[in-house]
This record gives sequence, structure tokens and C-alpha cells, in this order.
Amino acid sequence: MRKLLKFSYFFLVLLLIGCGESKKQRQTDNTTESTVEENKEEKQTQSKVILFFGNSLTAAYGLETEDGFPHRIQLRLDSLGLDYKVINSGLSGETTSGGLNRLDWVLNQKIDIFVLELGANDGLRGIPLSETKENLQKIIDKVREKNNETTILLAGMQIPPNMGQDYTTEFKSMFPDLAKKNNVLLIPFLLENVAGIPELNLEDGIHPTAEGQKIVANNVWKVLEPVVSPK
Repeated sequence: MRKLLKFSYFFLVLLLIGCGESKKQRQTDNTTESTVEENKEEKQTQSKVILFFGNSLTAAYGLETEDGFPHRIQLRLDSLGLDYKVINSGLSGETTSGGLNRLDWVLNQKIDIFVLELGANDGLRGIPLSETKENLQKIIDKVREKNNETTILLAGMQIPPNMGQDYTTEFKSMFPDLAKKNNVLLIPFLLENVAGIPELNLEDGIHPTAEGQKIVANNVWKVLEPVVSPK
């Protein structure tokens, strides 16, 4: 009987030690998993953010989002090992007025590079250029008020002469004027080598095809590359 009790005590001690070790191992495993997740989150947090703020051209209207130029910029950054996260904030049909109205919500996140691509829909609708220019200026001002260190790229646009030559000419010059006034980087013409070329545009003749978006990405990259390249 005494031997049986000793064996029972011995077995109980082993069981308690085993449970303690198992519990300790589970705690270690959980700690390891938590550390891995924290490291992942920390790495994501450390990634710099490039936000493309625009209309249907940015949103890749008529195509898969992966075919749009913002996504192609992300692929290029990844291929070069550059730690940037691209956010596509393009909204089809967006005007400068609409963009200004939704800007506060967009600026709730930290943005390192802000690519402003708005104005084309204003021009196609014949909105007074003074209004369009004022809205673009306010957008630039708000971005800088939020973070003065944010680098801003302004995408230049052109429109057909439907609204008259004076309107068309002034519309085209509005973008370099704003870029110079605010000391922001200018993409001279977002649709360079794409606009007016039927095979590079959808049936509407306005929005680029997937191949057209590749060229647009190159147009953006020419201005963006010096900004993201290691100094």
C-alpha cells in the first residue's frame, strides 16, 4: 500500500511537471507567434506610402485594377526592392470639387508621396478654369497642412478643343503654372504617347487600354523614380 502511494505521488509530480512544461511551451509558442505578427505589422507600418488621388484614369476604368498604372508602379517598386506601399484612391467621374470634398478622409493616413491626378473631368464638362485651379490649389494646401514633408506630384492634363482654343490652351498651362507656384513635381502630360492613339484606348477613345496604362506608368515613373530612389 505504501509503495502504491509513493508511486501515485511520483506519478502526480511527473504529471504536474509535464503540465507545467506544456504550459510553458504553449506560452513560448504564443509569444513567438505574437512576435512574428508584431514584426510583420511593424514592417508594414515602416513602409512608405504613395497615394494616387485621381479619377477614372487612376481607377483604371474598364480594366482590372491590376492593369492600372498605380498597380504597375507598385510592381516596379517591388522589383527594385523599394519599400513602398501604393494606395489607389482613384474614383471614376471625380472632379476637382469632388476630390476636395473627400480629401480629409483620405488624409487620415500617413502619406509620403501624393500623386494628384484631377482636372480632366472639369475640362470635359467646361467648368470654369478659375474654379478648377482654385480647387487644385486647395488640395495642395490641405496636403501640406497635414504633413509639410509629403512630396506632391501633379499630373498635367490636356483636353480636346471642344470648349474653344482659348479654354483648351489655358487648361493645358494651368498645371505647369500650379506646379511652379507651389514648387511641386510635374508630370508634363499623363497621357503622353497614349491620347489620340486608337489602339491604346478603349472604345470611348478616352480611357487607356492595358497597353496604354503601361505607357502611362512609364510617364509617371520618369518623375517618380528620382523621388523613391535611394539617395
